[in-house]
Amino acid sequence: MENYEFPSIVKIDNEAPSFELPAYNPITDEEEKIALSDLKWKWVVLFYYPADFTFVCPTELKDMAEQKAKFSELWVEVLSASTDTVFSHRAWVKHEWLMKNFPYKMLADHSTEVADIYNLLDEESGIAWRGTFIIDPDGIVRGIEVTSGPLWRNSDELIRKIEALQFMRSHPGTACPAKWAVWSKTLTPSIKIAWEVEEALNN
Repeated sequence: MENYEFPSIVKIDNEAPSFELPAYNPITDEEEKIALSDLKWKWVVLFYYPADFTFVCPTELKDMAEQKAKFSELWVEVLSASTDTVFSHRAWVKHEWLMKNFPYKMLADHSTEVADIYNLLDEESGIAWRGTFIIDPDGIVRGIEVTSGPLWRNSDELIRKIEALQFMRSHPGTACPAKWAVWSKTLTPSIKIAWEVEEALNN
């Protein structure tokens, strides 16, 4: 029996499964190839949505587009993705008003391989659920969010998570408590505060 190497499935705090996909670049109006391996040493957000020409998807992609300056400030490369083709992506950008001036490259996972290894694929419909993956500069998955089809995501919360992850990366050994924001109190995990977290937060 031949040895077959199965593709890895996405797991938190593990290396992000690699991929190379065609993509539509709405800025240049051209097709490109995007390989995750080429984005090492950057923060990457893989922002997967169900399909072009749908209802909730353009609202959350517009929300992400409006945060372009903030993502750039955080040195984050945003990749939008769906199981559509590059031709569908282009037509959608050209015809949907909410997609006007969309700034991010749009991955075309028409084979559904990436949706499958990122554990997003709905086999019955052949499309993917809404999935957001935060990948650090070492290629490690640091955040996973998957939501039901009708429920849209919030870019403000995504940015808050990235800011916290970047803070913890530059301050090893710290932890960010609930509702943490930049310059808020952090925690240093220790058995000594296991029963005194409130006191540690207030000191």
